[in-house]
Amino acid sequence: MTKSALKKALKRKYITVNDLIATTATLINGGERICLCIPEEINPSKKLIFPLTVLFEDDHLAAIHKPAGILVSGNSFKTIANALAQNLQHSKLPDATKPQPVHRLDFATTGILLVGKTSSCIRALNSLFEDKQIEKTYYAVTIGAMKDQGEITSEIDCKKAHSNYRLIETVSSERFGKLNLIKLNPQTGRRHQLRKHLASINNPILGDKDYGIEHMILNGKGLYLHAYSLSFRHPFTHESTYLEDELPQRFNKIFSRR
Repeated sequence: MTKSALKKALKRKYITVNDLIATTATLINGGERICLCIPEEINPSKKLIFPLTVLFEDDHLAAIHKPAGILVSGNSFKTIANALAQNLQHSKLPDATKPQPVHRLDFATTGILLVGKTSSCIRALNSLFEDKQIEKTYYAVTIGAMKDQGEITSEIDCKKAHSNYRLIETVSSERFGKLNLIKLNPQTGRRHQLRKHLASINNPILGDKDYGIEHMILNGKGLYLHAYSLSFRHPFTHESTYLEDELPQRFNKIFSRR
């Protein structure tokens, strides 16, 4: 491929570093997970119809609810990235661009997803994630007896990973013994971090087919992991911003205090 052809191709593609969309300001230190995302060529007449719940929106950024069973981005036609334009208002700012997710949630995970609507905001949000200036809170349902709170530190993909959890409620279960509602605050953002960390202390997430205990796999109900909130300072209005996505009803059916 010639240099000119490569430049044209890259305009339709993007690169992620550790699941964050890379920019010219992204530094590579070695050991990062780098992916080239190549969108599927789509016929102009082919349009993805996929309504999304918008939790917050202004001219710079938006937050949407990601349902389970759909990829955030990638080569597939049915992705959150391909559905954003039809669900969000076009930004009126000079550097408005196609809305892009600035982080990822697993295929089976539900919850809040942050989106940039301008080139400058995408860069700014990437920087906030890289500098750990965005506080993320998850809720999960786990199996087995747990301490009231704990810290889990390990290496994932040869990099340090750190998660904190707090036990909210425990109920008895005939099949699983105990089920726990826990609040999670990941301090790093490694791939499958929370799922791997909880499995490592023998408290796998309910419905986790990859890291769960073989005879305790829950089929047909999905993964009980939900991205609940994001807290950060808005990079352009400079306001303290707290965005929240309520727990799914299937969580509330297990626990009484929600």
